[in-house]
Amino acid sequence: MTGRTDNDVDVEVLVIGAGVVGIYALYRALDAGFTARTLEAGDGVGGVWYFNRYPQARFDSESYTYAYIFSKDLFDEWRWTEEFATQPEIESYLNFVVDRFDLREHIHTGQRVTSAEYDEPANVWTVTTARGDVVRARWIISATGGLSVPHYPEIDGLDDFDGLAYHTGDWPHTPVDFTGKRVAIIGNGPSGAQLLPAIVDIVASVDLYQRTPTWTTPLNNAPLTDERHQWLSENWDTVVTTLTTSPSGFLHAPAGKFSTADTAEQRQAFFETIWRAPGFGKLTMNYYDMTTNRELNLEFCEFLAGKIRGIVEDPVTAERLIPTDHLFGAKRPPFVANYFESFNKPAASLISLRETPIVRVDATGIETTETHRDYDIIVYATGFDFGTGALTRMGVQGRAGLDLSKDWEDGPADFGGFSAHRLPNFFFPGGPHGAGGGNYPRYSQDQVDWILSTLIHAREHGFDVFEPTQDHQDAWMSMIETLAPKSIFSAEHSHYYGANVQGKPRKFLLNPGGRPKLHEMLGEMSSTENYTGAFGKVVNDVHA
Repeated sequence: MTGRTDNDVDVEVLVIGAGVVGIYALYRALDAGFTARTLEAGDGVGGVWYFNRYPQARFDSESYTYAYIFSKDLFDEWRWTEEFATQPEIESYLNFVVDRFDLREHIHTGQRVTSAEYDEPANVWTVTTARGDVVRARWIISATGGLSVPHYPEIDGLDDFDGLAYHTGDWPHTPVDFTGKRVAIIGNGPSGAQLLPAIVDIVASVDLYQRTPTWTTPLNNAPLTDERHQWLSENWDTVVTTLTTSPSGFLHAPAGKFSTADTAEQRQAFFETIWRAPGFGKLTMNYYDMTTNRELNLEFCEFLAGKIRGIVEDPVTAERLIPTDHLFGAKRPPFVANYFESFNKPAASLISLRETPIVRVDATGIETTETHRDYDIIVYATGFDFGTGALTRMGVQGRAGLDLSKDWEDGPADFGGFSAHRLPNFFFPGGPHGAGGGNYPRYSQDQVDWILSTLIHAREHGFDVFEPTQDHQDAWMSMIETLAPKSIFSAEHSHYYGANVQGKPRKFLLNPGGRPKLHEMLGEMSSTENYTGAFGKVVNDVHA
């Protein structure tokens, strides 16, 4: 009988995270014939859709474009009820997928990863969880995503509050009763903007604390009709082709024109159609030059300001809700229903943190420079440590002394937004530079598909190591640094630059070249000797 050696593994592919991307990565690994396992920190599957369960948490990408598209049978078997589904339906869908493809037995929940260390001589990753379990794997796919580490504001006294306090990104599983309560919501991004209309009619009072106004626009949700579902099914091949090839990863029909094609009067009429467009259509269906033509963007901003003034009855509140320091799209815009209308309700108030900053939280409520307000519930809708938050907290240590918690202190360096030099056999789809500003699951699917093709290539050609070279990484990062200044996103305001986390380096965390640049650079790598140069083989008593 042969004893275990340093080269033995418990599983070939270890997936970390059972969210949308992690579930797909597990499915692809098993379907390709690898032994695979998933470690998930939560007690159920869903990732961000497991933890973000506050009232009216929902997609702002169309349900069927955000969902999986690798199986038409899956699409036909699952019936979305709304164009933009709410969290309970999303979580049910992801559980349906897990059971439909027999993935549950491979998913170990309640297993938060605390360290992942690479043994170079053995070519093995040793992963340890908070429970003390240890898993040895050849390949790691860390699908922890960019929205998995809730960020709390840098305010004194957060732990002193004697009432109930929650973060929208880590919501309790038992329903929170807001009826008759005095509530504070700190933050006006997508989650805060979704929560306010959901509770405004049942609370005693709700104060929304706003640091920077955002260009919030209507979601324009609707039931998913039988006719629409039938059309999607009958045109499935075209739908999939569009979702897998379009720069945005949506089905939205582009405007097909630049703003110069229209008169000023025609542009105003066009803006009315954009106001009624679904979700991200405010960006993807807009004029081609909306994000590059400053004067056009300012014209659209003034149109939106007019809409806000027309909805919000109190003129002082209306002006506080209108951004004056960034263009439309410079911050990730929320797409919600009845946000501005909520401020017409007697229970709702807007508190500008620019005018009256928070001094501290105490046992009974919140003190600002103006006054003290008592609350029963405080909700922190302050977003996430985007991009790097999870990866730098997992104790990842690669080759030649690489330690992500230290080496990424000044910003991440990677290749393709999913791999890095000195991180052999370690992939992180959806990580830093792992999204292009469009439909997140479609972009991440591209990355997972490329990762699995790489693993299959390694298996077929006798390789057991993949690591992008320093030249690969430098070329990718040069593209990021060259194109980032041309992005619409604001380094001062956008969480895509880490601007919501005090002390975090202001480094662009998306791929400013978007999906086309990702496809271009991965295509170049896969078709040249660069690809072969990233593979290797450990020669020892096991790998002969």
